[in-house]
Amino acid sequence: MEPTILNTVPRSIGRTSLIGSSPEIRGVDASVGLIADRRCNVLIEGETGTGKEVVAREIHRTGNRARGPWVAVNCGAIPDTLLEAELFGHVKGAFTGAIQGRAGKFEAANHGTIFLDEIGDMPFAVQAKLLRVLQEREVERLGGNERIRLDVRVIAATNVNLRERVLAGLFREDLYYRLNVFAITLPPLRERPGDVAELARHFTAKACAAEGMKAKGLDPSAVEQLAIHNWPGNVRELENVVELAVILSGSRETIFASDIRLTARPERRTLSGMAMSAAAGAGTAPGGSHVALPSGGLDYQQTLESFEHELLTQALARTRGNKTAAAELLRLKRTTLSARMRVLESRMPRLVA
Repeated sequence: MEPTILNTVPRSIGRTSLIGSSPEIRGVDASVGLIADRRCNVLIEGETGTGKEVVAREIHRTGNRARGPWVAVNCGAIPDTLLEAELFGHVKGAFTGAIQGRAGKFEAANHGTIFLDEIGDMPFAVQAKLLRVLQEREVERLGGNERIRLDVRVIAATNVNLRERVLAGLFREDLYYRLNVFAITLPPLRERPGDVAELARHFTAKACAAEGMKAKGLDPSAVEQLAIHNWPGNVRELENVVELAVILSGSRETIFASDIRLTARPERRTLSGMAMSAAAGAGTAPGGSHVALPSGGLDYQQTLESFEHELLTQALARTRGNKTAAAELLRLKRTTLSARMRVLESRMPRLVA
């Protein structure tokens, strides 16, 4: 008996291309329809991987600014010292190395949309200047005094609770209210399991097209396998799993459960537990220390990196990937944390974010 293949074309809802039929995604779709033609600021909240940029792009694409520029800025990926110039531009000689003037991202987005991702990571000093830009609808380049009028729709996104950061004194309250004119909250994928199958079919078609392969279908066993997963990485994780399944299925026209490779969430170990593992068989260290040197010795550098990796992972997990908040937990500068992350990520498994 031939297997039943689920290969129907994914259905998007409303006038957007958002995929899913759950009440949650229908609500997001309705919000996009309400705000698409408006200029007011939008704040999109949701866990990492829920598709905040996808929703922001749909607001731009389906609205009356679709013919204008789309400019996306990841506020957490740009060093604090460069973020102001990157956003607002600079004049010649504004700082060392500024051999000529340059327009910033806000100017580049004029008559269109600027998307400020990870807005919660924005340094306090830059927040003040952003507030002024939002209030005055004009920008001054760093080191200059010319005011440049702007017609820009601002969409910001965050994977942290900005209200909590306001209460902690880490985010300006006036900026929070200026950004939070129209709020959209994206639910995690585990709260809308009914959308998993539709999203999986969409990502299957997308991956096949990208690889120049004939369209594949999903066997019910594969759909069932996907449906029972908790998806800690949300939609982004699902897309990665489906992309791998397309590759593993080879020349077959059907993806089966055996092609689905799900990664269990790594067990978090305490530092004392790591020390005990490293010292296994060595007995108790003098003075009751939790750290003991194994009789056969150990790799000193690797052990130190393991401890550091665990500390950074726990701090990032506790702050839901917010590097500024994680640095504060560890009493580090944010730039130091970012530098250590880059070093460790080149040698060890990817840090939680």
